[in-house]
Amino acid sequence: MKTNKLLYYSALTLFFVVLGTQSFAQFDVKGKVKSKVEEKVDEKINKGPNTPDEPDDSENQETEELNSEVEENYETNEPEQEAVQDNKPKLESYTEYDFVPGDQILFFEDFSQDAIGDFPALWTSNGGGEVKTLNIAPGKWLHMNGDGSVYCFMNRINFPDNFIVEFDIIPDAEFTHGYQLSFYNDRVDDQKELNDDLYPGSEGVNIDIKYDGWQTLGYRDEMDWIIGSSEKNMVIREQVNHVIIWVQKRRVRIYHGGLKVLDVPTNVYAGTSFNRFRFNGWDRNASPYVSNIKITTAAPDMRSKLLTEGKLISYGIYFDSGKDVVKPESYGSIKEISAVLKENPEVKIMIVGHTDSDGDDAMNLDLSKRRAANVKSYLVKEFGIAADRISTDGKGETQPIVQNTSVENKAKNRRVEFIKL
Repeated sequence: MKTNKLLYYSALTLFFVVLGTQSFAQFDVKGKVKSKVEEKVDEKINKGPNTPDEPDDSENQETEELNSEVEENYETNEPEQEAVQDNKPKLESYTEYDFVPGDQILFFEDFSQDAIGDFPALWTSNGGGEVKTLNIAPGKWLHMNGDGSVYCFMNRINFPDNFIVEFDIIPDAEFTHGYQLSFYNDRVDDQKELNDDLYPGSEGVNIDIKYDGWQTLGYRDEMDWIIGSSEKNMVIREQVNHVIIWVQKRRVRIYHGGLKVLDVPTNVYAGTSFNRFRFNGWDRNASPYVSNIKITTAAPDMRSKLLTEGKLISYGIYFDSGKDVVKPESYGSIKEISAVLKENPEVKIMIVGHTDSDGDDAMNLDLSKRRAANVKSYLVKEFGIAADRISTDGKGETQPIVQNTSVENKAKNRRVEFIKL
């Protein structure tokens, strides 16, 4: 009996090590490996949403504890976790990643202001949905349904001609045909917070995120569709997928997994303007999770800002919450900075990290310094910039651009600055 048990556990251990990152996340999401964090999430959801008349002051504390446990889980030294770390994509795998975000945040949503189990306050829908926490990723996530449900942000946004939308999406196990993100222009005579039309507004573009590829569809009243499609780097079920959509007048580009997966130069009708966006669950089986939705202006002229103005604010240097390791999606931004330094060998810079006001002051200060140091390290190691040309510092939460009074403002304060010396 003991021999049989030993063989069983040995085989089970080997099974998980071989599976690697993707399968480990899948088992966690499906509940086949029940973690303590999952149990707390299930217990919280089963209690149901809080009512406005009965606020639960323990909500934020419990959420922080859940996120802390998730982050601690990522940092364990168990063999399975080491395998996950070893399989993480390295920065050099994004060498053809030319995406660089803008220097102005127009919109940010991570649902941190919403109670777990509630529908988010700034959104509306014709179907169900609620804010949840997950065992494979920190923060809060909007769990959307299929069944043709739409999820509309209720406020209008005046999109510029050149803008970028980023978001994280976790497709569930039933994710097949996919989910849709639409940017559109409300008709002047038919403006509404909830638009469940197949092609909302008078003009727009639909982005289909499918398990087997990508599709874009530009439209305008009484005009033919403009269609683009690709089968590169499809989203992965039950994992966090960071999707980037860059709309530059008529051109639409999509980035995912370190590649530009779609680039259609005339995907939008000339003169189209956008003032709303929504998610659409046209796949009746899919119920994905979405969070960290960010809309920025398009890439700034880094050379002009750094050399002429002497200061560049970057929102394109990415870190996990509470971490100092530069994520691969940062490649495009760091490459642009390195190009400026290579073209101007006499220029020296200081890299300064900044955080929002969440968390301990001293920890934020230390985190901002470590993040700045890691950005320098990548410039030196990956792009060959001389180390004596770069100094670093961190200001933590002490120098906010705006008051930390909203989710959007906090996103603006989380930044990396490059200052010409």
